[in-house]
Amino acid sequence: MEFKLVSDYAPMGDQPEAIEQLVAHLEQGVPATTLHGVTGSGKTFTMANVIAKLNRPVLVLSHNKTLAAQLYSEFKSFFPDNAVEYFVSYYDYYQPEAYIPSTDTYIEKDLAINSEIDRMRLSATYSLLSGRRDVIVVASVSCIYGIGNPADFHSTMVELKVGDVMAMKHLMYRLVEILYTRVEGDLEASTFRVKGDTITIRSSIGNHCYRITFFDDEIEEISRIDAETGQRLDSLESVKIYPANLFVPSKARVEQAVLQIEADLEKQIEFFIKEGREVEARRIEQRVNYDLEMIKELGYCSGIENYSRYFDGRSPGMRPFCLLDYFPEDALFIIDESHVTVPQVRGMFGGDRSRKENLVEYGFRLPAARDNRPLRFEEFEAMVGQTIYVSATPAEYELTRSEDSIVEQFIRPTGIIDPALKVIDSTHQIDRLMEDIEDCVSRGEKMIVTTISKRMCEEVSAYLEKMGVRSRYIHSDLDTLERVQIIEDMHADLFDVLCGVNLLREGIDLPEVSQVSIFDADKNGYLRNYTAMTQVAGRAARHAQGRVVLYGATCTDAMRKTVEDSNRRRERQIRYNIEHGIMPRQAKRNSSQPSSLLDNVAENNQQVADNTAIYNNMVSAPQSGVVADSSAQYGAASSLDFLIEQARADMERAAKSLDFMAAARYRDRMYELQQIKEEQLKNLM
Repeated sequence: MEFKLVSDYAPMGDQPEAIEQLVAHLEQGVPATTLHGVTGSGKTFTMANVIAKLNRPVLVLSHNKTLAAQLYSEFKSFFPDNAVEYFVSYYDYYQPEAYIPSTDTYIEKDLAINSEIDRMRLSATYSLLSGRRDVIVVASVSCIYGIGNPADFHSTMVELKVGDVMAMKHLMYRLVEILYTRVEGDLEASTFRVKGDTITIRSSIGNHCYRITFFDDEIEEISRIDAETGQRLDSLESVKIYPANLFVPSKARVEQAVLQIEADLEKQIEFFIKEGREVEARRIEQRVNYDLEMIKELGYCSGIENYSRYFDGRSPGMRPFCLLDYFPEDALFIIDESHVTVPQVRGMFGGDRSRKENLVEYGFRLPAARDNRPLRFEEFEAMVGQTIYVSATPAEYELTRSEDSIVEQFIRPTGIIDPALKVIDSTHQIDRLMEDIEDCVSRGEKMIVTTISKRMCEEVSAYLEKMGVRSRYIHSDLDTLERVQIIEDMHADLFDVLCGVNLLREGIDLPEVSQVSIFDADKNGYLRNYTAMTQVAGRAARHAQGRVVLYGATCTDAMRKTVEDSNRRRERQIRYNIEHGIMPRQAKRNSSQPSSLLDNVAENNQQVADNTAIYNNMVSAPQSGVVADSSAQYGAASSLDFLIEQARADMERAAKSLDFMAAARYRDRMYELQQIKEEQLKNLM
């Protein structure tokens, strides 16, 4: 099946030329191309058109879950009839296993898996293994972490056909081997139910349910049914039931792996004893033998990923299998916001390796645990095929790899030109800022002020408030929903000036903002390099009268390059508008409704406040004796348990709806409450 692009609008501005150039480069076999597109130029729509013309499987790589969710939604709307999949880390929260030698502290792995995201990950692999060509997988950098061998994943699939001779009990055993669970009641994902001569299976991706009817030891009928009502939808000649987990080795592979693990365990015990480290020797013996018993009995154990090398049949040091192995050789790779995503991919291996070294060194894991890892950067480079790097500020790496294959997309469909950049001496920056604010406010416009520290951000906001300016500040110390609420307040015209530090991570795109003022633009560093200043200047790129002021005592090379590149783009944009008779039109918000992150916040906050009041009353209640004291403490712990479960439920609900920033906020609340509970328990001891 080919890609079918559905859209109410056609390519405009630089988009037609960019699409033509990108397609030409890819058809000529160019290994890497960079799409250098300004903020608001419709880079995602350009990518959608390229995908539709090439008709090849695509991996779109983003640097975080939230942006990946946005891209997934956009591509889903562009290709409603094709397989648009989502592959990100399936943890609502994750505390990796670790050991801190300096304090002799072992941190056990703690996690909560989001079943909905797990289902979407499985769906992505199913689509790729099915042989479909119309597949787009939007992924975070979790795609470079180890998952099961695609050959094993495919070999453990259960394929059923009408007329097959198979004992009903044998099918039940096969389903259990691929980690399906037998149930008596309602079917959920990865479960099956047996009634008489019929087995009803709900697949691991959740939205497919099949009824297998037997006549003696022969499959008589296969039906696809509605998972909720049980109504028969259609009759099938065959069906494929894929495993419930991306890591399900075959029975023969498990038996061989157990032998290898036992052999390596003996070697590691001998090593520790020879070194005179009996504690580590006993520790590794107990831990691995416990895991082996679980694997022998159930075919699975907690932390089985640390033994992945044995199950995959890999030699020591060999890279793990990952999602990239599931793509065909001619797949197209699109790296979004490449100036951030590429460095993130590059840094994944080092952080993981340093943690694993301590676990191996002190007897918590076998040396094979080191091979359960993300890809090294050179391994990642070797695996990706033809690649398009997409960024408003491509880094040296992308430009070097692309050589002469750099496509520029500077014309916005709205006709808006880049904001004018001015460099102003910082001697009287506050006075000049007040003049600009008065000018903006008089026209009903908004302003952003960026500083290089949180403290300065707060102080500038406080000064503006003192001078009668409606101002707020925003930075990482505020929790997620507070930051979202501040942005909504700005949309609602509750204040005029927003002070921040690194506003890029807030994902702020405000059409109301006509000016961005950058303090200390001459301070060399991460927040004031060319990339950062160009990205921050883009916050004013959605206003027809956008402008940017850079305050500094000197003009640095980064400032000079930022201004020169902006002027070059402005010249091209103005010339295009004149030649085509285009009048810039103000960009609008996609929706006038408040952010979905704020849904039910008032209700949740009230419930938490009520229970917190109960908790405070219990803790502060008079305690006249030992019995009363114990009773009060028990009551406080009970209230905390309720609050913790409430926070966990909020976190899971937000993650299920792909609101990962909200999920992170609820996760942090849960951790804080758990810490309070631990302190309460310590006081009882």
